[in-house]
Amino acid sequence: MSDAWDVIFQINTLTAALRLATPIALAAMAGTLSERAGIVNIGLEGKLLAGAWAAVYVTYVTGNPWLGVLAAVAAGMLVGLLLGLFAIRLRADHVVAGVGINILLLGLTTWLMQVIWGSRGTSPTVTPLPRWSIPIVRDIPVLEELVGSHAPLVYFTLLAAPLLWVVLFRTPAGLRLRMIGEHPEAADTVGIPVHRTQYLTLLAAGALAALGGAQLALGDLAWFSQNMSAGRGYMALAANVFGQWNPIGSLLAALLFALTDAVQMRIQTLPNPWPTELVQMLPYLLTVLVLSGAVKRSRPPAALGRHYPPDHSAGAP
Repeated sequence: MSDAWDVIFQINTLTAALRLATPIALAAMAGTLSERAGIVNIGLEGKLLAGAWAAVYVTYVTGNPWLGVLAAVAAGMLVGLLLGLFAIRLRADHVVAGVGINILLLGLTTWLMQVIWGSRGTSPTVTPLPRWSIPIVRDIPVLEELVGSHAPLVYFTLLAAPLLWVVLFRTPAGLRLRMIGEHPEAADTVGIPVHRTQYLTLLAAGALAALGGAQLALGDLAWFSQNMSAGRGYMALAANVFGQWNPIGSLLAALLFALTDAVQMRIQTLPNPWPTELVQMLPYLLTVLVLSGAVKRSRPPAALGRHYPPDHSAGAP
């Protein structure tokens, strides 16, 4: 039994957890950003898929993974704009609009794979993102294994969480955004353009979530596969709630979910593993348990999911 624990809980497991957490954390921070502005972002799953597909397709065409990352950002912003059209302009139910976007992107990416590559399974292999190593950290024994060599988007995630926290909680722009999520009437009264700010926030959130998709396709792997997000968008939503709509809390929650995922992968390498189906459900089971407990204790933005009348918002489109 002790040998099994030694195999499961080792530095390589933590390294894998950091890598696996990146798509979830980026999507969770995207959820934090948009929901602080009052828009429920169920569509994170679709944004991950859009980012992953765009990243692989453009890399396949150009051979340059960095252009693929830029394409992922553009695709995520486009999906964010689509959510804004439904949730803000057409005043659709935010949850229904988000679920619809998830279904749309799952079907669209599967169809595009079949049209372009003649496959509904996986795309051809493309050039992945390079591995970066930090000069000072790579010489420190434990840290070298943990954070010494990763795809660039892993390091971007670790920097993005504290930077986004500063923007949200220590700048006037963040105060205005949070004010819209708490009391849009008061924000409008002092001249803050509610809908314009929400659209801009959804564009930024779409870009963040799509970067998670790019990491999934070009950082972890080097291809796109059908439904490759595999529920990570919903994990991100749970991480956002568990993290109390705080980007650093979202990152920590994503690391917890990813650690469970890394552990279940390690368990499957043991000589006599538990039933595969039972092991694979561990990350999702943790997500459900965490979300069910977090919802009772959490306090979401007061105006989350509410529609603000377009004729009342300063600068409304």
